[in-house]
Amino acid sequence: MKFIIDNWMLLSVALASASLLFWPVLKGATGGSLTAQGAVQLINREKAVVIDVCEANEFVAGHVGGAKNIPLNQLEERLTTVVKNKALPVILVCQSGARSNRAVAIAKKLGYEQAQSLAGGLTAWKAVSLPVEKG
Repeated sequence: MKFIIDNWMLLSVALASASLLFWPVLKGATGGSLTAQGAVQLINREKAVVIDVCEANEFVAGHVGGAKNIPLNQLEERLTTVVKNKALPVILVCQSGARSNRAVAIAKKLGYEQAQSLAGGLTAWKAVSLPVEKG
């Protein structure tokens, strides 16, 4: 106990450092930082393009309205032909946000600096009662 009292400042610095080290891990665990409401604003205000990186059968079962389907394994080859303007915001979506997080890295490598992943994916989109298209 005496050690804690004598070294309270050292311990507080250690705790602060530890929390800063874990911040990126916690932030990355959410599957993106763009909320469904934020995505709607980007679509309406900045004409963002929505790319669904799910497989074709998942896309047919349900997707964000107006989304274009490019499965994750084809993204690197097809994104530049589907979204020619690299200055436009690109919203990448999958069922949960895991694949779309990987897709962001691919899109940024291709020069789409405004690429973002929808946090929680289509599940989060549906949770706030936003429209979903089928087919």
